[in-house]
Amino acid sequence: MYETPSQEIYEDMKKVATEIWNTYDNEFWYVDEKLDKINSLENYADNVAIMYRMFDWHNQRLFIEKIKNPEVLEYLLNNK
Repeated sequence: MYETPSQEIYEDMKKVATEIWNTYDNEFWYVDEKLDKINSLENYADNVAIMYRMFDWHNQRLFIEKIKNPEVLEYLLNNK
């Protein structure tokens, strides 16, 4: 069972996911589709982990590197 994160953790993870998706070409609205999904997720259970799981292993590593708050990193590593 996944633990629902604090609102701060949720917002930090949402920010990181959005930053990464915004580095991609949106020619075929793929980025818009991913950002719509992220923006539709409520802070409940493991929904926040979906933001992380959207990425391949390379971008998951980048995601972890971008996290500055140790509480966010701890949550992610325990709930991914």
